[in-house]
Amino acid sequence: MRIIGGKFKGKALASPKTQDIRPTTDRTRETLFNIITHNYVDNLIDARVLDCFAGTGALGLESLSRGAKYALFVDEGVEARALIRENIQNCGVAACTKLINRNAVDLGVCHPFELFNLVFLDPPYHRQLGERALESLYQNNWLANNALIMLEEHSDVEVLIPKFYTVINTRIISESKIYFLKLT
Repeated sequence: MRIIGGKFKGKALASPKTQDIRPTTDRTRETLFNIITHNYVDNLIDARVLDCFAGTGALGLESLSRGAKYALFVDEGVEARALIRENIQNCGVAACTKLINRNAVDLGVCHPFELFNLVFLDPPYHRQLGERALESLYQNNWLANNALIMLEEHSDVEVLIPKFYTVINTRIISESKIYFLKLT
């Protein structure tokens, strides 16, 4: 695993040693960020990024590499938090990041954080955790009005998007389906 583009391009990322974490592949990340850069760049430059089910932190770190100003990583896994800390350190971005041990489907109120305008949800597949996290983000006021949210799920799963969101794009990349969402 590595950073695909931007100022950290080529930087190696620490990878999981167990099967408990399923990182977004380099190819999927590259496609995802090409779509963001060409269609939603206003949500990326100087963004406040929320990386839920962060795993290795690759999505948030890729965002920082490409112009985001801040990333908050959310994961409750011990291995994941260790990987995220290592990758934050290796990229030298500790000053513009925070890692919290929290369940992404039960985020609680956003305080003391500012609202986020770029959000990645990459939950374990086949467990409907993405839908629950979307509900929590909305109900607990984590999103800026112009927020762009990406939800990754296995391509054979039908995701029920909560009524607060509009699907503006979808892409199938290998075994993954990416939903691009905006608040309704």
